[in-house]
Amino acid sequence: MKIHSLILGILAAGCVIGFTLTPRAGAVVNDEDFSSLKDLVTKQGRRIDQLEQTHEQDQKTHEQDQQQIQQLKQQLGETHAVATNATQKAEEVARVQSAYPVVSGAMSAMHNFTMVGDAEVQFGKAAGQHGSFVLADFAPIFLFRASDNVLFEAGFDVTLQNGSQPGGGSATHVDLSFAQLDYLFNDYVTVVAGDMVLPLGTYSERAAGWLNKIPDDPFSRDFLPGSGVGVQLRGAIPVGQSGQMVTYSVYGVNGPSSIDTNGIAGNLDLGGNVGDTGNWHANPSGGGRIGWFYPWQAHYDLELGVSGQTGVWDNAGRRSWSAGVLDAALHISPYFEAKGEYIYTMQETDDMGTIHPQGWWVQAGYKLAGLNLEIPRISNVELVSRYDTMHDALGTKTDRATVGFVYYISNTLLFEGDYEFLHSRGPNALPSNAFVLQLSYGL
Repeated sequence: MKIHSLILGILAAGCVIGFTLTPRAGAVVNDEDFSSLKDLVTKQGRRIDQLEQTHEQDQKTHEQDQQQIQQLKQQLGETHAVATNATQKAEEVARVQSAYPVVSGAMSAMHNFTMVGDAEVQFGKAAGQHGSFVLADFAPIFLFRASDNVLFEAGFDVTLQNGSQPGGGSATHVDLSFAQLDYLFNDYVTVVAGDMVLPLGTYSERAAGWLNKIPDDPFSRDFLPGSGVGVQLRGAIPVGQSGQMVTYSVYGVNGPSSIDTNGIAGNLDLGGNVGDTGNWHANPSGGGRIGWFYPWQAHYDLELGVSGQTGVWDNAGRRSWSAGVLDAALHISPYFEAKGEYIYTMQETDDMGTIHPQGWWVQAGYKLAGLNLEIPRISNVELVSRYDTMHDALGTKTDRATVGFVYYISNTLLFEGDYEFLHSRGPNALPSNAFVLQLSYGL
């Protein structure tokens, strides 16, 4: 405003001086010059207005800058106070730790140690026999993570079973199911060593124990070893971006052995060949599995696999034993699943030539929650069925059809029941029809 008033004063003085000039001087300024002067004054006035507006904006910006500076100073003070408090607390913690040191290794070990497993109790009755509680089983699994890529796991099976002694009564058995060290070499390869669960099919790794929705195992699984001592490479390779993958495993183990030095068919010991008194032959077995997993949407997937193992089994190292397994699993929605295996083995013997024990099984389950029935507790029930058959190549053939249910008391506590229609003939024929009830807990 002061600049504007000064300019107007100068213009007014100029006008007064102009009027006081002599007529001769006034005659010199014509209309054209006057108009030019008028335009110049108008432009200068506009320019002055623009300068005033710019000055006002600069003044406002300056005031905002001052406010921001004050806010930054306040924040800086608060940050300094927080940092000072943190430093004091850190010093206090350091003093406490120096006075009472903590063994970090022990804390890490406890943090990385986990125990899981399952427990079952069974009640059963076969035709012509008394019903009773026939099995109590506790199977803990110990898991330990030594580092990001080193794992150790071991499983035990503690079983109390009736009728397991020649004179009657019951007996308790403690077995080491597996004990293996896993080294995660990279995203596609894991190195496994120790007493390993063998990937002959998928049943032993994924369905045994409480994970199996029928209380007993398929007969034909008795033709295969459950574990073996050796080394294994395994992993998975993704195929495309749809979730498909190829899984693989290849291993070398001691393999089966004989309970004596003879290559007689009945002397095959699938769980032997371990330790100082078992490993009589120096010919390890080799095997592996390759599988294809194909998901096409959530809860809809198919898996196919083929696996096998071959090696010698008699202590003289002259007779071979081999096994081949085809496995499949199908999930359609969260409520229906079907799976099965075909098992074929070959055993060279001294007394019977080459025999071929074999069998297969198929199992299906449907959760009634898929029906959306408004009936209390019905959604907790899953209906299950299985058909399995086996031929031991020693004259006994057995077929069995099983129907049953699973009631999910919780996700980890299951009540199972099934009825078995059994038809067995031959020198080692099994008892006829039976029903089994089982309460199991697993984690």
